[in-house]
Amino acid sequence: MGWPLLGETIGFLKPHKSNSLGSFLQEHCSRYGRIFKSHLFGSPTIVSCDHELNMFILQNEEKLFQASYPKPMHDILGKHSLLIVSGDIHKKIRSFAVSFVGMSKSSPEFLHSVETLTISMMDSWRNCKAVSFYKEAKVFALNTMMKHLLSIKPEEPIASTILEDFETFMTGFVSLPLKIPGSAYSKAVKARARLCSTVKGIITEREERNVGVTGGDFLDGILSNQSLSYDEKVSIVLDLLLAGYETTATLMALIVYFLGHAPNALEKLKEEHQGIRKCKEEGETLNWADYKKMEFTSNVICEAMRCGNVVKFVHRKALQDITFKEFVIPSGWKVFPILTAVNFDATLHENPLEFNPWRWFDESTSKKVSPFGGGPRLCPGAELAKVEIAYFLHHLVLNYRWKTKADEYPLAHPYVQFRRGLQLEIDPIE
Repeated sequence: MGWPLLGETIGFLKPHKSNSLGSFLQEHCSRYGRIFKSHLFGSPTIVSCDHELNMFILQNEEKLFQASYPKPMHDILGKHSLLIVSGDIHKKIRSFAVSFVGMSKSSPEFLHSVETLTISMMDSWRNCKAVSFYKEAKVFALNTMMKHLLSIKPEEPIASTILEDFETFMTGFVSLPLKIPGSAYSKAVKARARLCSTVKGIITEREERNVGVTGGDFLDGILSNQSLSYDEKVSIVLDLLLAGYETTATLMALIVYFLGHAPNALEKLKEEHQGIRKCKEEGETLNWADYKKMEFTSNVICEAMRCGNVVKFVHRKALQDITFKEFVIPSGWKVFPILTAVNFDATLHENPLEFNPWRWFDESTSKKVSPFGGGPRLCPGAELAKVEIAYFLHHLVLNYRWKTKADEYPLAHPYVQFRRGLQLEIDPIE
């Protein structure tokens, strides 16, 4: 169970390549099996690297298990965050996220906006020999969400202010929760307060203009709903911005990284998009039907999720004594389903460390991986992110070749980062 108070938390959080299990889990699984007990984040904890138990945990949300994040995460995310809340409040707030995705993912306005932002970014690279891709991906992802959620254009001053605060927020989100002036955590709490203030200002302006339900973006729909409190409205906007910013950008960067090391997959992807482009008139934009043709693209996105591991684990708590096979999980104990562990399980995947998008043509693969979570907390924005990334990849592979630095790799810290920001040497395709 490790040291007093600290337990094994420091070892558990030790940075490692995100396309690996990491030394802590490798050693513990080797010694104790794929399900073991530990002491993490101040609590006795069951750690599960077993796919069957992980799915059992995710599918029994609010029945046998409940989301249970450490208090410092409550302070930094806010008490109404979709990640934190549970029960009826979670259902109510999540329904708005699902509604946003449902009405956005195939709408011509959203698709046109994504493609316009993509082309603009490609054009901005024309005279560059290198780009810091992870940073560029974050700018693209947040601009996409701001445009569709709040009707904020990239060139508006408020866009760069929001981006800067989100950068500060995420740096502190993955840091030690030290409540001392100047710490990354303290700066993140202040950054979130500024983000709340910014969103509240936007909401106040909208209400004064009395745009109402007839407006042109999702915020107007939220404002027209009388069942939501003011703080819940602010939290929904911040949750959607955060999810659309951080996880989408990280997945984009992982895809570019893996494709840079998998020339066969990159060539197959390029062939798919060349085929789609041949069916279009000069200058004609992509549409939903084009997206549905991007079958190998979807495989690439899913395989990057499996190999790169955007979300390593989630926090849950047992609501009662639970028996699973020969294991007993005591009531009140924390439970960590390690979503990434099953991705490298050789009993589930052939050559699990290999980036192989072709494995997704086998329908059974999706049943062995839970990259977007599962159960009632299945990521509501998964399909929206896939559409954005597919559109971006279409223009990227048709317009540029790229190389990554030899010593670059994704790092689980515990959320994915890149050692050098994923610096790419780029060369336009004439």
